[in-house]
Amino acid sequence: MDKLLIEGGTPLAGEIAISGAKNAALPILCACLLTAEPLHLTNVPRLRDIATMLRLIEQMGVAVTHDGANGVVLDSSGLSNPLAPYDMVKTMRASILVLGPLLARHGEARVSLPGGCAIGARPVEQHILGLQAMGASIHVEHGYIQARAGAGKRGLRGACIVTDMVTVTGTENLMMAAALADGETIIENAAREPEVVDLANCLVSMGAQISGAGTDKIRIRGVERLHGATHRIMADRIETGTYLCAAAASGGSVRLTGTSAAYLDAVVDKLLDAGCDIVAERDAIRLKAPPRL
Repeated sequence: MDKLLIEGGTPLAGEIAISGAKNAALPILCACLLTAEPLHLTNVPRLRDIATMLRLIEQMGVAVTHDGANGVVLDSSGLSNPLAPYDMVKTMRASILVLGPLLARHGEARVSLPGGCAIGARPVEQHILGLQAMGASIHVEHGYIQARAGAGKRGLRGACIVTDMVTVTGTENLMMAAALADGETIIENAAREPEVVDLANCLVSMGAQISGAGTDKIRIRGVERLHGATHRIMADRIETGTYLCAAAASGGSVRLTGTSAAYLDAVVDKLLDAGCDIVAERDAIRLKAPPRL
């Protein structure tokens, strides 16, 4: 598409079903690597990054079965190839999220750095430092992170980890690794995004013991094994906010389904300040714009 041509002046109105959040779905897809039982996910968005992640875990030995338009069943009982090759990782930085779960369950992983040899370990330094604190042996060679689980009852062991910076994928990677570690892991300076909470909810439904998700201090008590589960991916916050603002800016009204105002406190507060009438339903949001904001 060379250009977008928009003719304004028309209020936007209607009802829209909000898609699942890509940034919640990607780590939750990787969570299937933590169990030999099927993980059934619904509300999975149909996007290129999602397709890439499915191909990545599929080449590791995960059986991927599509269930309707937005569902997928992941069975990693045949996990046999703990490798994330550069040709896949280079197109999607979130591929690093396979490192923690592979190390926790398989005991080893070989994951390409997102930028290959040129960038080095810096973009994923917090991931590496956290896993090393849990007993993993990690070194970077020829653009790949080579990782093996250290000594301990289940390979990795619990640790107190204070990240140097807030990192969403780092928090998610360490949380998944800690779910099967021996003992308790505490992640301080943890990311507090709703997507982190959604991953924690999925892991808990699989049998993990996690508290504090959504705060800057997360506690994970490692368990012997995780089991299969069914989980619905949370709604996309950016898509939700975009439609709310489009209806507000055009003087229209909209009802968004499959989402929650709880994900967008700041956005909702500003739209209320601007004069919009907003009603938060259990799984939907209604907005009606005033004649003039």
